[in-house]
Parts: sequence; structure tokens; C-alpha cells
Amino acid sequence: MDNNFFEFLKTISVILVSMTGLILLLSKDWRLGIGALAFQYFGVFILVSISWPVEIAVVKLVAGWMSAAVLGMALVSEPNGWSEDQPYLSSSTFFRLLAAGLVLPVSITIAPTLEEWLPGIQIQQVYGGMALILLGLLNLGFKSKPIRVIIGLLTILAGFEVYYATIEFSALVTGLLAVINLGLALVGTYLLFCPIMEETD
Repeated sequence: MDNNFFEFLKTISVILVSMTGLILLLSKDWRLGIGALAFQYFGVFILVSISWPVEIAVVKLVAGWMSAAVLGMALVSEPNGWSEDQPYLSSSTFFRLLAAGLVLPVSITIAPTLEEWLPGIQIQQVYGGMALILLGLLNLGFKSKPIRVIIGLLTILAGFEVYYATIEFSALVTGLLAVINLGLALVGTYLLFCPIMEETD
């Protein structure tokens, strides 16, 4: 692959994970949210493939897409598990945008320290991983729906995986992280249907 094209892809992946993280934070339509989650894992795949062989990095992509598919199928049956009562143009939306706007300056501040701690890391991985972790934390802080909390955890885990890929390559840990992704998606599905099952008992 041409080196200039790969550099371009790495930059695009940082923009992609940042935009999808922002969409997951603000979206009130579950279809848009699940689509953003799927695209987010494509960005994670590119960032991980900087450090790992593509054949192994694709495991992250497949596991992420499977997790998104599991959550998507659950939301087809119970779309109210995503929706919120607040309109798009509300004070809470403005506050979330303001909080998300702090991700960039925080990332720029922390980047030099992370580059010292993780000598093999590239700047795109620093910014991409930090965007995932911070936007995932915002999702956890602002959302109360079980599915949204699970997506926040998946986003944080994706950021961790980007950083972990720069430290060590282990097929066993890659498989374990894939299982954790799928497990979180299944837990989210269970929590979505748990109140419905209680009502039918």
C-alpha cells in the first residue's frame, strides 16, 4: 500500500472515530447510532492496523460489527430502548456539545505524555484512542438507558484496544477482547428486554 495513502487513511480514521463518537453522544435515532458504532469500529481497525498485521486487526472489525449487529437486532424489537424525551435543540444537547468540544484541547494536552509512556505509538493513535475514551466517558455520564451505557463502555474499550495494540501483540488477548465486546453487547440486549420480561411474568 502506498505510504502517503496509508498516512491519509490514518488521519481519516481519527476524524471518523471522533465524528462517530459525537454522533453516539447526540443521536436520538437508534439507526443512526448503530450505524455510527459500525463506522467507529472501522476507524478502530485502521488505528490498530498501524501496529498489528491487517489479518489480526480485522478481528477487531468483525467483533465490533457483530456487537453492533446484536444491539441493532435488539433495538429493532424495542426501539424505545434508545430514544429520549428531550428534543434535539435543548440545553442538554448544547451542554453535551460543549463537553465534547473539550475533548480536543484535553487530547492535545495529554498527547506528549502518552507519547513518552508508549514509545511505539503514533500521533494518530494518541488522538484516536483519546477521542474514543473521552467521548465514551461522556456517554456514560450523560446517558441512563442501558443500551447507551453499554455503547459508552464499548467506545471506551475500543480506545483502550487502540493503545493496547501499540504495547503488545497477543492473539489470545485479541480473542479475549473480542469476546468481551460481544459479551457487553449481549448484556445490553438482556438489560433492554429485562423490564419487558418482568411485565409479562
